[in-house]
Amino acid sequence: MNFTHDIIIVGAGLAGLRAAVECVGQADVAVVSKVLPTRSHSGAAQGGITAALGNEEEDRWEWHHFDTVKGSDYLGDQDAIEIMVRDAPRVIYELEHMGVPFSRTPEGKIGQRNFGGHTRDYGQRPVKRACYAADRTGRVVLDTLYDQCLRHDVKFYPEHYVLSFSFDRERCTGVVAYDLATGELLSLQAKAVLLATGGCGKIYRTTSNGFASTGDGMSLAYRSGIPLEDMEFIQFHPTGLYPLGILVSEAARGEGGLLRNRFGERFMERYAPTVKDLAARDVVSRAILTEIREKRGIDGKDYVHLDLIHLGKEKIEERLWEITSFVRIYLGIDPVYEPIPVQPTCHYIMGGIPTDVDGRVLKDEKGSVAPGLYAAGECACVSVHGANRLGCNSLLDLLVFGRRSGLAMKNDVLRYGHGSISAEPLKRMESRIKDLLVPKGKEKVDSLRQKMQSMMMESGSVFRNEEGLKKGIEEIRTLKERYQEVGVSNQKKAFNYELMEVIELEHELDLSEAILLSALHRRESRGAHWREDFPHRADRYYLKHSLVLLTVKGPEVRYKPVKITKFQPEARVY
Repeated sequence: MNFTHDIIIVGAGLAGLRAAVECVGQADVAVVSKVLPTRSHSGAAQGGITAALGNEEEDRWEWHHFDTVKGSDYLGDQDAIEIMVRDAPRVIYELEHMGVPFSRTPEGKIGQRNFGGHTRDYGQRPVKRACYAADRTGRVVLDTLYDQCLRHDVKFYPEHYVLSFSFDRERCTGVVAYDLATGELLSLQAKAVLLATGGCGKIYRTTSNGFASTGDGMSLAYRSGIPLEDMEFIQFHPTGLYPLGILVSEAARGEGGLLRNRFGERFMERYAPTVKDLAARDVVSRAILTEIREKRGIDGKDYVHLDLIHLGKEKIEERLWEITSFVRIYLGIDPVYEPIPVQPTCHYIMGGIPTDVDGRVLKDEKGSVAPGLYAAGECACVSVHGANRLGCNSLLDLLVFGRRSGLAMKNDVLRYGHGSISAEPLKRMESRIKDLLVPKGKEKVDSLRQKMQSMMMESGSVFRNEEGLKKGIEEIRTLKERYQEVGVSNQKKAFNYELMEVIELEHELDLSEAILLSALHRRESRGAHWREDFPHRADRYYLKHSLVLLTVKGPEVRYKPVKITKFQPEARVY
């Protein structure tokens, strides 16, 4: 089946929906999502959106700029960061006008709270910069944008898995998608395609990410000859609910929650004496794991405590209701009276598909544009997060660059007609599906995925070294060989989740290799990438973005410069 639109957006999270809202009225827009749109993982974001509104204390965009650059360990591109932080107040007021129910101050202004790494006076003390809707910020923004899309008649293809791109020479002209409900393949043609497919946290055993976060968009771009940028930088959020990995938002510490070890000590005073529990996420994650390594975890186990008890029942249930309910439901613990067991959990991918500040995908280290292809959100790398993302900058990134991608697409499509329709991409995927459904060896997708996730936790998580990275690369390549013998027991076409899991696993294995290889080549410690054998930052050699490109000889690592405009690299202390 063939369908034609001006613009196809793959992914229905905040970046994709914000782009769609920007394009409606001037273009025929369709959104393709592997889940029902309101189940997109953006809805799980709890804490807030950063913007220097100054509603509760003095703040300036320049301070937000500095904090983001410093938080990135000076690997973020400072021109792109400036665009993002200067646009932040407009983003908040625009969402308010759309109907997002932000929490309020007693005076009726949009409320703001502290978040890790956000300061005033260029690092002197914490500042309240995160705009929030209790601890359900992502949920209410996602629902609001989805409502706006429905209001403007955006076409949705829910529960459709994108399997490949279509190209007319070098220009991307559409996608091939699998309709979960029928098992049919669709050819969707467009003048522009935006990838807004989120991250790939499910390649790790312990993660805050949902089951749909398998890196499909990144992998599809990678296999199409697009490099992936800064893939070694994987953020582990300090406070995942032990042992499940479900996120306990940084909002809990922003409201005054304290981290304690087995002796009841506020151990962050040792690691970040100025801002303590509100240090950047990579700093807090390493601190927690260091406490555990040095036998100061709770009862000798792999977690520490997050203490909210002193906040009082009223504040906890008003501002941290969702977090509280998670803890009560999954652990049977009431945070009003008992501390919460937490450990670091894979949370966010700083790297991804390289783009310019308008979402156009860049296909090489020279900045050449891939015609017709755009990316925004967690699957993209602008780069505004560098080596470590500050809390609440994620939703800001999605909204700022989702909108800018929409603006670029609706202007660009005016210059192009639809490319020629080729049946070849659809036939190729039909052949691929047919081949996967043929019984093969004894390999099972569940077993291979579990081995991959365990290896990534062992070799590519918070602490890394050369021996572990080389071992991890070798084992991932072995799993890729074993993958060729994977079998699909469900032979039905409709609702064949097993078939989709097999396809997702291939994406995950490719991305696992790219992450470990990029980490092996970066022989320094910077932000979320911590090499125990190279524990210092090496600006002389590695103040540059990595690019991993899939060639006929296998993945190859290249580099491109970081854009520095205002802030020269200096020691990063909190």
